[in-house]
Amino acid sequence: MSFFTRFLTRQKNFPTATLITRHLSSATTRTTTSKLHERYTFTPPPSLSRESQSNDIPTKPNKKKPKPRYRPPSSLDRTGHKPVRSDLPFDFRFSYTESSAKVRPIGLREPKYSPFGPGRVDRAWTGVCAPAVDPKVELLEGKEEPKMEHQRKKRRAWVQGDPLSTAEKKALILQGERGKTKRQINLGRDGLTHNMLDVIHKHWKYSEVVRIKCMGVPTVDMKNVCTQLEDKTYGKVISRHGGTVILYRGRNYNPKHRPVIPLMLWKPHEPVYPRLIKTTIEGLSIEETKEMRKRGLAIPALTKLAKNGYYSYLVPMVRDAFLASELVRIDCTGLERSDYKKIGCKLRDLVPCILVTFDKEQIVVWRGKDYKPPEDGYFVKNREWFDDYDDHLDAGVG
Repeated sequence: MSFFTRFLTRQKNFPTATLITRHLSSATTRTTTSKLHERYTFTPPPSLSRESQSNDIPTKPNKKKPKPRYRPPSSLDRTGHKPVRSDLPFDFRFSYTESSAKVRPIGLREPKYSPFGPGRVDRAWTGVCAPAVDPKVELLEGKEEPKMEHQRKKRRAWVQGDPLSTAEKKALILQGERGKTKRQINLGRDGLTHNMLDVIHKHWKYSEVVRIKCMGVPTVDMKNVCTQLEDKTYGKVISRHGGTVILYRGRNYNPKHRPVIPLMLWKPHEPVYPRLIKTTIEGLSIEETKEMRKRGLAIPALTKLAKNGYYSYLVPMVRDAFLASELVRIDCTGLERSDYKKIGCKLRDLVPCILVTFDKEQIVVWRGKDYKPPEDGYFVKNREWFDDYDDHLDAGVG
């Protein structure tokens, strides 16, 4: 009998069921008689045991409750909230240094939506400002009630109290220097904004002085920046070195009784103002105007303005240049168009001069036919003091 026939007969005698049972029984005996169990007495944790796995009912993982959706503070549903009332005696504007109350806009770029949010302030928004006395559009003329200015001066005089001595000024100036404190407020292209007033009062809560670094367009007229800081915050500028201003809060200042300053939730669109440069310059024909603009772009530049630089030297430079030339060109390459337009508008009012063109990122100004240099002059010191000169000498800082 061959080997193949013997194998077939054995398979018939032993059915497959018996083979499977033997295989399973051998596997169980191997697991029970494992050397690991004898040597280390290993017992599986309940999570891995077969009994626990069979008894446990599979459950879904615990899901966290979804967070409520963010709702901005300017939502229309203000149930139970009263509008904020502020007794500050001035009109609320987005910028107090870059917006003039004397110039009336010729139109608005958006409806009169209040940047404070609907129903959050008890003042109506006229599209330019939130007037303190009367919410009528007639206040856009810039006719401020004389009582408001008197209230500001009276309130500021009470907050400041007795004048500072020489030693106190010197100590406060040293306290506000960069090496002594890191507290600093940056005043940029928008100038002194409304929300910056709240930031200044927050700094005054922890320190008597605050350091403000001014950059960009507002530095053309630093006198206006210092005036607006004192007028709107009731503080006092005790020192200015370049674009760095140190603002003192006053002797009688109490952080617990600080004024209520509602915050603007977004920046309003600037209204439409009359064009700065017209088709023809007043007193000249069309051909003369074209020739002057072509000649102004060809002359050498007086200076080149750096981005976010310090421009307080610009007005005296233009006045000195007008003594030798009737046209002056200022290179503004790299600056935003809105920035050098604001610079040109400030030069027109401070020098004074006539704007010729803004083409090719340049400012070209003309002194006019009957130009006379101002008698008082315009000398800007690098470091200014705001008290008596004798006290400055005693302070030993110059």
